[in-house]
Amino acid sequence: MENMLQSGYLSVLEAKTRDELQTELVRFTQQLGFQTVSAMAVIDHFLGEPEFITVDNTPAAYRETFLDRSIGKRDPVSQHCKTKSVPIIWNQSTYVKEDLGELWEHQARFGYRHGISLALHMPEGRHFLLGIDRDQALPADPVEVTRMVASLQLFAVHAQEAAMRILVPSSADSALPALTPRELETLRWTMEGKTAWEVANVLGISERTAVLHANNAMHKLGCVNKHQAVLKALRLGLIR
Repeated sequence: MENMLQSGYLSVLEAKTRDELQTELVRFTQQLGFQTVSAMAVIDHFLGEPEFITVDNTPAAYRETFLDRSIGKRDPVSQHCKTKSVPIIWNQSTYVKEDLGELWEHQARFGYRHGISLALHMPEGRHFLLGIDRDQALPADPVEVTRMVASLQLFAVHAQEAAMRILVPSSADSALPALTPRELETLRWTMEGKTAWEVANVLGISERTAVLHANNAMHKLGCVNKHQAVLKALRLGLIR
């Protein structure tokens, strides 16, 4: 199972069309033991309403509710993801606590009883939301649930890279970021799985300096973590 999930990280990066992206999202979701998935790119605009671009396999009978923005403004899972980067594991109690039990009852009829959702908030008003849902309760073993969440978080980083490229092509970089040789070396070794301490030893610098190089590279590439920075640097041909 773990090998299947890992192949999903790379497969979603290779998606070239919206249909291919949806196929990879659904495949990974089902491998993780869930039925439905929603991936949403959100672009904030200084003038006017935010732009929402969604790829999902929502059941046709539930689609009208799913696309209703007025419901999204009340939904506790959506509101959590709007401002936080920490994943939320939700179930009926999540809605009952907000006095929205009837909303859960409605979506439960279509299989939306339990789920995991998260958001990546990036520079320049760009956001990526990913949620997976199912009708069965999550495992009672907290270690198993933690593994699920970690797998989804890693997949989200890869899926976000593909989604922004496919769904928001206008956001593509017009010029390559000017990374220093040290910043590029730091990304190369990070790609190999090295920690900041290990990168520091390889490059003969302090751990603090290695962290600084990684942070500078992240900032120049407009990324929120070093793994996302490595993926973007690979896509732009800055590292191989």
